[in-house]
Amino acid sequence: MTNKQLSIGSIKLKATDGLILCTLLFFSLLALIFFQRVEHWWLLIIKNIVVGIAYILFNRFSEKATKKFWKFFLRVAAVTLTYAYLFGAVDKLQLLIHGRWMDDYVLDFEQWIFNVQPTLWLEDYISKPLTEWLMFSYVIYVPMYPILCGIIYYLRDELAMEDYFFTLGFTNILCDIGFILFPVASPMYYIKQLYSVPLDGWAWTYLGECMRKYLHFAGGSIPSPHTAAATIMWLMAYRYHRPSFWVLTPIILSLYVSTFYCRYHYVTDAVVGIIVAFLALCVAPLLMKFWDKIAENNSTATF
Repeated sequence: MTNKQLSIGSIKLKATDGLILCTLLFFSLLALIFFQRVEHWWLLIIKNIVVGIAYILFNRFSEKATKKFWKFFLRVAAVTLTYAYLFGAVDKLQLLIHGRWMDDYVLDFEQWIFNVQPTLWLEDYISKPLTEWLMFSYVIYVPMYPILCGIIYYLRDELAMEDYFFTLGFTNILCDIGFILFPVASPMYYIKQLYSVPLDGWAWTYLGECMRKYLHFAGGSIPSPHTAAATIMWLMAYRYHRPSFWVLTPIILSLYVSTFYCRYHYVTDAVVGIIVAFLALCVAPLLMKFWDKIAENNSTATF
């Protein structure tokens, strides 16, 4: 990956910036075109505009920062928080195509494959220590996001960080699009009444349930953004900092299991999330090369 920038007036955009702003525009257009199906569609568009402006301002502050830490911090804050916003913004767009949740198809498919419902079958193996460890692996994903970025930035360089950002962002956006193409509510919203064994644990379980209560919503399920993004983090660690890869290995493998053991997702969601991550790894370099060509043509035209 190169660090070429596209200039639009005084605004300079990197590939990750273009990806984020185009997604905000895409979500706004969907809300506008299908306004009759999107609750408070006008509010979503306003929020997208505000987030886009705030994102550009944060990046300007990052570019002007003289100290390496503040340059890094502002860039990470802008990118990470905007990716989190996009995950929430897609909530209102999930039922545009089908108008209903498609969980029945997933449940029937898994019943056919496993001859059981996996998340229900796992109730026989629930224990406090296991729940606590799997909740830890699920929750630690959140701070792992910027921490790994910092390791890559300080031990490699800004170029490596942008590669990490772009690939991770593209993966997240593929998941967001998946929520619209095949909306699945997830186990805790669709078959919650079938669970009879509580997920008891300690501190990490408490944090995991807080995430479920305050950060999750019906949908956002297939592909699993947790398994998709975690796979990208894991493989980026292998690419840029091998010790982090080995440290993350048991956590990521446990995270895969945690998504359906802790009833955030179905098994299918987790598998599709991993597949999407590898698809993103293949396609992202091509998109970045395409961005570089656009930036080069823009630079030549401006000159």
